[in-house]
Amino acid sequence: MRAKTGVWLIGACGNVGMMTVVGARAVAKGLAGRVGLVTELRDLRELPLPPVEDLVFGGHEVGGRTLMESARDFERRAGVLTDRLLDALADDLDKVQAEVRDGYPTRPVRPLAGPKRRIEDGPGAGLAAIQRDLRDFQKRNALADVVVVNVATTEPLPEPRHEWDSLAALRAALDDDRPEVFPASLLYAYAALDAGYAYVNFTPSTGSSVRALDELALARGTVHAGRDGKTGETLVKTTLAPLFAARNLRVLAWEGYNMLGNPDGQSLTDPKARSAKCSSKDRSLRAILGEAGHSSVHIDFVPSLDDWKVAYDYIHFEGFLGARMSMQFTWQGCDSALAAPLVLDLARLAALSRARGEKGALDHLACFFKDPYGVEVHSFPAQFEMLRAYAARAKKGAESRSA
Repeated sequence: MRAKTGVWLIGACGNVGMMTVVGARAVAKGLAGRVGLVTELRDLRELPLPPVEDLVFGGHEVGGRTLMESARDFERRAGVLTDRLLDALADDLDKVQAEVRDGYPTRPVRPLAGPKRRIEDGPGAGLAAIQRDLRDFQKRNALADVVVVNVATTEPLPEPRHEWDSLAALRAALDDDRPEVFPASLLYAYAALDAGYAYVNFTPSTGSSVRALDELALARGTVHAGRDGKTGETLVKTTLAPLFAARNLRVLAWEGYNMLGNPDGQSLTDPKARSAKCSSKDRSLRAILGEAGHSSVHIDFVPSLDDWKVAYDYIHFEGFLGARMSMQFTWQGCDSALAAPLVLDLARLAALSRARGEKGALDHLACFFKDPYGVEVHSFPAQFEMLRAYAARAKKGAESRSA
């Protein structure tokens, strides 16, 4: 019997976490196809990736809800899931629910949600408890490895701290039990990497983006990737922007307006959380087009839209002889249905990197993120070529070992 790979979801019962679990189990049971899974493309599907069917899920949750409650509520609000599908997956969701533990909140939650753990209890105690949950999960399920993926609600982006610049300084802050140095996403990343697990940050939160945690990943011989999954408007932007650059068309203005009604949208009513998201979305465009022209990103919470994210973009550009032209597009997509297959892709690819003995930031995964670690390339076509080149090398290496 082959050993399986664990996927530990931070925010397991939120929309993205729930859709990831539901999608994986639906694929495993032949109840859903593989559309949306990048790892099922021809260039990647022959890699020695852990099969979707073999992924074992667990995680942390602070919202006081179960996977099935989240799924039923999502079915009612978004109209994507069906009673028939959820009935068929009831036992699967119950088994995963048994692997979900109380987590550490990234922000205040409703009193009735009642997380039993608090960041205020101290980062030392928090780190020990997270690592205990991860190791128990691996042992209980006889897993070959575990990949930790942050799909929690965006936390307010804190001011950078000098303790983040080196592993020695961060360890000293941990020894002194200083909670102000450890936002929840960073604490989770530290716990995962320190225990030797892969860590993926699908959110705009701090996570493992600091220099000290890249040092930690290298020291522990593990890998990390992030941040902020590229699922909608920014995916379109980073595909279109290279077109203007390649044609030497001068972009005068690129205005983006986003509306989102789910809990992630509500979290972005916090100015600091919204600033983190907007900065992440705008950075990639400026990296491709340079600083010329005006660009901005706006995000509003519109409750009635729920998970159906709507983005409107207006592009004003200049061509030959000063001719001024424009392009407009509207994107509407089910945010969690776009994100969930990418979470599965990232978990499988991170597990492959672990099996290959890789260390540090996984730059070949840049095409999955708005603000990829350690990568200055933001053009989506160029980023995807990085992934394809990696897949070719990994496939060649696997064939050499089996020869």
